[in-house]
Amino acid sequence: MSGALARDAAEAQRAALVADAVAGLSAPRKTLPCKWLYDAEGARLFEAITRLPEYYPTRTETKILTEQAEAIAAAIGPGAAVVEFGPGDGAKAELLLAGLHAPAAYVPVDIAPEWLEAAASRVASARPGLPVLPVVADFTQGFALPKRIGAAPRLGFFPGSTIGNFEPAEATAFLRRAHASLGAGSRMLLGADLVKEVAALTAAYDDAAGVTAAFDLNLLHRLNREAGADFDLTGFAHRAVWNPALERVEMHLASLRPQVVRLAGRNFRFAEGETIHTESSHKYRPEGLEALARAAGWRAARMWSDPRRLFSVWLLEGWAPLAGAAMRC
Repeated sequence: MSGALARDAAEAQRAALVADAVAGLSAPRKTLPCKWLYDAEGARLFEAITRLPEYYPTRTETKILTEQAEAIAAAIGPGAAVVEFGPGDGAKAELLLAGLHAPAAYVPVDIAPEWLEAAASRVASARPGLPVLPVVADFTQGFALPKRIGAAPRLGFFPGSTIGNFEPAEATAFLRRAHASLGAGSRMLLGADLVKEVAALTAAYDDAAGVTAAFDLNLLHRLNREAGADFDLTGFAHRAVWNPALERVEMHLASLRPQVVRLAGRNFRFAEGETIHTESSHKYRPEGLEALARAAGWRAARMWSDPRRLFSVWLLEGWAPLAGAAMRC
């Protein structure tokens, strides 16, 4: 990406951040989209979170992908072009591709060029000769696949239970758009966290070392730096709570005192104890995940889990026609 294009992309991202912040902080219950947690520092902190003893999802999913590699490869078959939605550091893609039979290509998709480049480089180094074709795009919307993958069967890859960060209607919309982007006859390998005891869930999002708290509070630092806000980070504290009605862990930033924050020329008042809802992580029951997939035009073909049923990896197959799911690119 040229310098001018990079600057334009950065400015568009900053404008979107400001717009989302103004809208979210103006709402009766203040909220900020979780995607803004992931600037460079946020991404670094999240990688640290995945290595914490309390945070079971990453190591459990990795173990499933490792121990079930042969079964997963057999179910997928040879020659798949793997399209990863939000590749992170590329570690899980590297693991998946190592187990597949003659993958045709790896297509990481992300809106952040610097993360995309890092993931693409990692996979390219590990798999010399494999076409690595990064796509800069918002993977929650429609996007065009590189023509170089030709007629290879398409396998979407969406690990990490990122699907749980969407509200149910948003999750359905994402899976429907993913189906449209991948095309008819495509499949999806999807990681989904499962409902379990509350203590394990809340500990995973409020670790003893305070790394998740730093990750959450970094969002306010980003708003100060990129949106010109004046949040006092000592005036907010991280909270993780289980919402039993919606079966999700919620992350909040709670105001420790009455205060006023200025952003984009506007004042936003906080009462003591008032929170900004920064992230939801929905947990699934198998029947709920199957229903979610079916509503988006996918059929649950296989599910792999660990002995403790902490986490699940699903192979979805498209079954519904793609009419009405036009891409926006």
